[in-house]
Amino acid sequence: MNQVKNRILSIDAFRGITIFVMVFVNEVAGIREVPIWMKHMPASADAMTFVDLVFPAFLFIVGMSIPFALDRRKQKGDSFWRLQGHIIWRTLGLLVLGVFMVNAEEGVNAAATGMKGSLWSLLFYLSVILIWNVYEFRNKSISWIFRLAGVAGLIILGLIYRGGEDGTEHMSPHWWGILGLIGWAYLYSCIIYQLFRADVFGLVTMILFCIAFYSVANTASLGGQPALSWMKSQAGNAAHTSIVLCGIVLSRIFFYGNNTTTITRRFGTATVFALILFIGGYLMRPYFKISKIYATPTWCLYSAGICCILFGLLYWLIDRKGISKWTAFFKPAAVNPLLTYIIPGILAALFSLLHVSIFPNNLRYGLPGILYAFVFAVAVMWLAMGLNKLKIKLQL
Repeated sequence: MNQVKNRILSIDAFRGITIFVMVFVNEVAGIREVPIWMKHMPASADAMTFVDLVFPAFLFIVGMSIPFALDRRKQKGDSFWRLQGHIIWRTLGLLVLGVFMVNAEEGVNAAATGMKGSLWSLLFYLSVILIWNVYEFRNKSISWIFRLAGVAGLIILGLIYRGGEDGTEHMSPHWWGILGLIGWAYLYSCIIYQLFRADVFGLVTMILFCIAFYSVANTASLGGQPALSWMKSQAGNAAHTSIVLCGIVLSRIFFYGNNTTTITRRFGTATVFALILFIGGYLMRPYFKISKIYATPTWCLYSAGICCILFGLLYWLIDRKGISKWTAFFKPAAVNPLLTYIIPGILAALFSLLHVSIFPNNLRYGLPGILYAFVFAVAVMWLAMGLNKLKIKLQL
């Protein structure tokens, strides 16, 4: 079965739903008096909620998309080195975006920077759009002028940035941010996928290796051993990479391989894979608690198993049964995920700059706050749809 030339509607739907839920739960995070299952579980807990599944679901979808993305580029005639250049460029883009967004969240010292944090953020998002927008100019030089203007904007914003109460902190990777973490996992997974020539057995072996890497890094005594201490810093990346690899494996199970393999057998293989992930999570539970904050193997394996089930249901409903009209609502986010991801940040910066509040603070609690978060997520989807029609589409 080779569906490389066509988009898989269920993958798009999974991506769009995940982004919608992400926008919703990010707004709910600022709402008081909501049920605990609508919040991230604290680091000390041995549990997870559906909120803790959003990030791994995005990693999983990245994995499902990798075989299609790389195969498309090969079909277009990309050489080996051109393909590696694309992977590195995309990784660098995610890392840069992650670092800038983290520093914006840490807080811009307006006096030391020379502008309000909200204005700095808006200029950052404008630069992002200028660099990564998909232009349709016949004259390619116009596109490059816009992109170079965006690059110049990021460089200037990075140089003038000052943070901290005393305004002495320069821009630095306090942590990589969500997009940066996705970038590292994407890079490692692409390398592994190519090294093992898309072999499922090899990919599963590397999932086990990532889990083992995390386990050793978090249980062995690495102090005073510089040659091994780097393992601790890379443990989270290994854990996230394992989730991306699980998405790749499921993609290979459903959409690649022998054309004579029946769809029933593919669903059966996917079910077995999901069960193995759940069993693996159960076996790891005595040694590592379920924790998104610490990116434990238990959390990774359970999350990947749940994603296998969710995608299987979507694929059966949408692509096999043809019940797909409802997915149109999620399409703007599915085909333009980066833009949809940054829309809430753009709105927050704009409203802050204009001193506008779109929802009263005294209603940011309980049911009113939850309803507001849902309406806000729907509005973001509509806004993404409108920007799509205006030919604003970001592509790393």
